[in-house]
Amino acid sequence: MSLALATLIYEWRRYMAAVIALAFSGLLILAQVGMFTGIVRAATATIDRSRADLMIMPAKSESLINSGPSSLPRRIGPQAYLNPAVLQVASFDGGGGRWTNHAKGKTKQITTFVQVNMVDTEPGALTLPVDYPESVRVALLEPNAVAVDRSALGRLGVKLGDQASLNGKTVWVRGLLDGYPDINQASVVVSRDTLRRLGMLEKGDKTGPLMVRIADPAQAELVRDQMNAVSKGTYRVWTRAELAKANEGALLKEQIIGIFLGFSVFLGFLIGVGITSQTLRGAILANIKEFASLRALGVSMGSLRLIVVELSFWVGVVGLGATALFTTGVYFLAKGAGLPMGFPINAVIGVAILLMAISMASGLMAMGILKKSQPADLLR
Repeated sequence: MSLALATLIYEWRRYMAAVIALAFSGLLILAQVGMFTGIVRAATATIDRSRADLMIMPAKSESLINSGPSSLPRRIGPQAYLNPAVLQVASFDGGGGRWTNHAKGKTKQITTFVQVNMVDTEPGALTLPVDYPESVRVALLEPNAVAVDRSALGRLGVKLGDQASLNGKTVWVRGLLDGYPDINQASVVVSRDTLRRLGMLEKGDKTGPLMVRIADPAQAELVRDQMNAVSKGTYRVWTRAELAKANEGALLKEQIIGIFLGFSVFLGFLIGVGITSQTLRGAILANIKEFASLRALGVSMGSLRLIVVELSFWVGVVGLGATALFTTGVYFLAKGAGLPMGFPINAVIGVAILLMAISMASGLMAMGILKKSQPADLLR
């Protein structure tokens, strides 16, 4: 075991402030990234968890987030079958509507705008998410039945079995979902038949984005390229993973979100460097006689600096572990409260690199205190 690691283990209390500072710096950044990413994943969960391998969208769409008009010419659906790998095509329609609960007793009347998502209710349907309970699928077979995420009941002012008005038409809450929260605005799920009854189904020669199932999901990228090659700019085909990544990127490019994340990174860096460097400086100063003893034994100043650098490295490693522990705790707290969170691997790696850079930079800033490790001081 190296001297730096042994020092950190034996005198861990001296370095705890640095570890906690690094952990909270990482948590500050990851919590916001996780929240914003979770918002996107929750908003597109119905698509992400469907049985589709590909998604057909307008040619100019860069994501499902703020992508503008999402309707396609209806002829594209039949044309997709020209590729021999395509097994099934289904439109994913939806829209928005005015929701009003039917207040009873002490229940407060709530009027709000909701996002309406559509699923087909046949067993194994292309648009039906793979994690939908069978009870919810069966419940949505009833005309004008809706399903909502359990976390949205309070926002919508309803409970299972209640009536409400959606775009002026009566609907019944017949199913409850878990894992489909929407922070931006509450969402409800309906069948294709109910969507038609509500007047939200695309009409005429237009249809919503198209979901596509292929024979071999492992060939999704190849089929995507084949379909895009014959699209003549009319549409663009995405793999499901590609679209999910684009949705996350689109949200992070939003100006206000970019400002929040940029400020978080800056603040986390200042906190990390300020506290970590001062903690390391204080710990080295407290052990200055030990460093002086090493110099008296012939250890060079360069070797002492390497000890400080290694000590900073181990502080960073422990700080990363604490960050992971704290972030996991926040994730489960948010999950219990119905708040979705997601942590893209690129963001996690970026934060890990940032924390190690903070720790190493703090160690370099604390090296100046080694000048006080003069062997003559041992005689005082």
